[in-house]
Amino acid sequence: MPFPLEPDAVSHGIQLAVAPVFLLTAVSGMIAAVAGRLARIIDRARNVETRIKQGAHPAEDADGYTELAELRTRGLLANSSIALLTACAFLIGLTIVVLFLGETIDFPGLRISIFTFVGGVVCFLSALICFMVETFIATRLLNFGRKKR
Repeated sequence: MPFPLEPDAVSHGIQLAVAPVFLLTAVSGMIAAVAGRLARIIDRARNVETRIKQGAHPAEDADGYTELAELRTRGLLANSSIALLTACAFLIGLTIVVLFLGETIDFPGLRISIFTFVGGVVCFLSALICFMVETFIATRLLNFGRKKR
């Protein structure tokens, strides 16, 4: 069954669907930032593991294992952030599709866009919380030349 498409409806549908695209831009930037941090966490963990395996300084092994535990926590937080950002991008993409279909072909499930958009924003905010906690843990490790207490 062909759907008669009015140019005004298509134009309005595109305008309505473009607004959430800006959130997708923010999500992609966040994914890049978190992925960069995750890569650095992995590199640091590999360096610490190598240092422990070499056994050059057995007295420092306990510190190495403590650091590895914190790096593991940071890695889990970064992975969680990336997963939440991916879910956000999917939900926002679904919102765009539903809004466009709702405006152009009188799609009956237009209310779905409310839940997909809110779900996407909740995922984005949750990812930001994971990112913030990860950065707090990372900066807590820094001692800036101070002696350990």
